[in-house]
Amino acid sequence: MMIELKSLKIGKHTIKYPIFQGGMGVGISWDNLAGNVSKEGGLGIISCVGTGYYKKMQFVEKIVNSKPFEAINFYSKKALEEIFKNARKICGDSPLGANIMYAINEYGRVVRDACEAGANLIVTGAGLPTNMPEFTKNFPDVALVPIVSSARALKIICKRWSERYQRVPDAVVVEGPLSGGHQGFSYEECFKEENQLENILPQVVEEARKWGNIPVIAAGGIWDREDINRMISLGASGVQMATRFLGTYECDAPYYRELMPKLSKEDIELVKSPVGYPARAIKTGVLERIKEGTAPKVRCISNCVTPCHRGVEAKAVGYCIADSLSAGYNGDGVNGLFFTGANGYRIKEIISVKALFQELVK
Repeated sequence: MMIELKSLKIGKHTIKYPIFQGGMGVGISWDNLAGNVSKEGGLGIISCVGTGYYKKMQFVEKIVNSKPFEAINFYSKKALEEIFKNARKICGDSPLGANIMYAINEYGRVVRDACEAGANLIVTGAGLPTNMPEFTKNFPDVALVPIVSSARALKIICKRWSERYQRVPDAVVVEGPLSGGHQGFSYEECFKEENQLENILPQVVEEARKWGNIPVIAAGGIWDREDINRMISLGASGVQMATRFLGTYECDAPYYRELMPKLSKEDIELVKSPVGYPARAIKTGVLERIKEGTAPKVRCISNCVTPCHRGVEAKAVGYCIADSLSAGYNGDGVNGLFFTGANGYRIKEIISVKALFQELVK
């Protein structure tokens, strides 16, 4: 069954093809990837996580132990502005998004930074962003898109936003448990049939209708046009894909191009994260070192996420997420942490973003 891909209006912004590229930090979806996705008619999304590492930390005021010191440097405003400026050189006026995890330290400041840098949409997951509109009051044109994993979560957000800010989300991403990185479920819940994307999507669509037909974007394990068609037939207005973009030449972390084609299904697992949610990653790098007992000692330098409590949770799980993801971005196969969705092993060759879009929209 072929479904026509219609353009998607979110707030004041129109996206030619209803395909979001999921935000991937540290340094996986920055200017080159997000700029090229927007250029091809999708929505490129810049990850605001770990921007301090951009271009060898040249925009950072203070570095300790070769790491950006404190959240003010780890989430560098100057670097974020530079990333947006360079993405705009690629995609012009096409809509560009920013992904900002709710669990980060200085969330409100980073949202304002992204708006000032020129983000047209803000996408937020890893927590319930009940106060998200608070930080965009001076930017009425910026569309707000929370990520949820249940209809109940959407209801809570809509209720709170409408009471407090007289508005509802401009769109919502519903993410099933096959996505890469952090999940919206406990470890056990990720495997339950009722939490799979095709089962939670219709419930979220139903809830979204009650609040004025909020567009619903389906995410988590979406691979090809067949998957896109299926999600649209279940009521989604569009999809979000991230893992497929790990297999593109434009991916901002070059090491993934080497890593992804070698994977088998068994190389991908759900692991514990200092953020407090399970996360899907490749069994390599720092995860191997933890098993061997040779992982780097955890010392909190960047103070990146609130639930970690300055390294307490990092010590409990055996790795610092800021240090490990940035090591991955820098191509350190020994100490890096590498997130991927459940379908990552299906990447067999590296292609361009343009070729991927041709395949998805034809």
